Amino acid sequence: MRIFIAGFQHETNTFAPTKADWAAFEAGSAFPPYRRGQAIIDAYRGLTLAVSGFIDHAEERGWTLVPSAWAGAVPSAHVTQDAFERIAAAIDEDLQAALAMGDVDAVYLDLHGAAVAEHLEDPEGELLSRVRARVGAAVPIVASLDLHANVTRQMLEVADALVAYRTYPHVDTADTGRLAARLLERRLARGFKEQMAVRRLSFLLSLNAQCTMMAPADAVYDTLKSLEARHDCVLSFAMGFPAADIAECGPVVWGYGGEADTAVQALFDRADQPRSQWVLDILTPEAAVAEALALAADASRPVVIADTQDNSGAGGDSNTTGMLRALLARKAGEWLPGRVAIGLLFDPAAAAAAHAAGEGAQLELTLGKSVPTWGGQFSDPPVQVHAVVRKLSDGKVVMKGPMGRGSKVSLGPSACLEVDGVLVVVSSQKTQMLDREFYRYVGIEPEDMKILVNKSSVHFRADFTPIASTILVAKAAGPMAVDPADLPWTRLPPSMALRP
Repeated sequence: MRIFIAGFQHETNTFAPTKADWAAFEAGSAFPPYRRGQAIIDAYRGLTLAVSGFIDHAEERGWTLVPSAWAGAVPSAHVTQDAFERIAAAIDEDLQAALAMGDVDAVYLDLHGAAVAEHLEDPEGELLSRVRARVGAAVPIVASLDLHANVTRQMLEVADALVAYRTYPHVDTADTGRLAARLLERRLARGFKEQMAVRRLSFLLSLNAQCTMMAPADAVYDTLKSLEARHDCVLSFAMGFPAADIAECGPVVWGYGGEADTAVQALFDRADQPRSQWVLDILTPEAAVAEALALAADASRPVVIADTQDNSGAGGDSNTTGMLRALLARKAGEWLPGRVAIGLLFDPAAAAAAHAAGEGAQLELTLGKSVPTWGGQFSDPPVQVHAVVRKLSDGKVVMKGPMGRGSKVSLGPSACLEVDGVLVVVSSQKTQMLDREFYRYVGIEPEDMKILVNKSSVHFRADFTPIASTILVAKAAGPMAVDPADLPWTRLPPSMALRP
């Protein structure tokens, strides 16, 4: 079989301050950089990406892969029209060339599902439609999606099969690529698109509530698996990305084959009721630090605080100062000198100043940035500090946690700064704190800390839960709303509730 493969990954927070231009996709940052052709297979084989799982399965089956383009950029505001059209044009050009050289038996796309472009509410649906127009109705198209996908009617109607991750933190990405390959085999064996059933929930889910390491999401996905086995179907539950101001934002349940109608209804019922199961316990920055200090006094392992609204994995820039201010105001570093750490703070200027001064130097710095959030509001102002440069790094990190084991990340010139006893990790590239190596690369052993403040919403839990005594979630001002009801929506239909 000849399988055409390509990828487009972006999670769009339409309320965020920074857009994803072409340079963002070329750099990749937390994603691999833009690649085209055979380089996709050579670079992504065996990694923890959905496309990697598909490649591995395809090569085990002896399929011939026809690689096109794969592009991913860190979550942000809209994908620029220029960036999307460059990516789409590359895929279309390669698809035309592949069709001219012979049959294309199927198409696999590695998509996120929650992208929004400057000129398109549903760029993934548009991309699927352009591919469909090229290959015709008879060629199967399958795609893998992120668990946070905002799945649209166009996406479901155009594709033969879509399948979403089932874990958050996303530790099953490669498994999902393999599942997409098996769905393709199932589709080809039958010779027709299987019966599909779909239900859309009528309320938005906070990202923090979507964590599958805790209730209720863990039980919902357990139900998904048992329903699949009972009803001979393949199910997905995409919980949605609740910061995309589009008409079809929100959670969707769908499935293919067997008794899909019955299974989808049962899974919908489990997720829909009681809605109180999705309610979160969120703290102010000051309350989170106060509780962490009280708990840390007797804890043998670190207390971890999620600085969730500055998550660069959801549209933030990892540069707000609300949690740092709360740590300093509560004198956390004086109570626990050298055993309180916060990261990653994206501040290239501070990192450059630290490198110019050298390890051991003392300097006056401005840390962080005040950024627009929503409704005309801004995050906390920058912090003027006296800092000691404890450790410098070139920013080259090999991840060891479950989210990206073996992946190489370049965070640029970085430093560990000590500010009134608090250790601050500053980097020159932004990515969320989802791997313990993001502390170790500047000399901080996370297991030895009493309090860790992670600029992340949920992904950090995969690598930090094993060492945490307690995990708290704090609501410091930032671009990613922990509560969707805080956002000034304009495109959601009146039937969509902003809270469960």
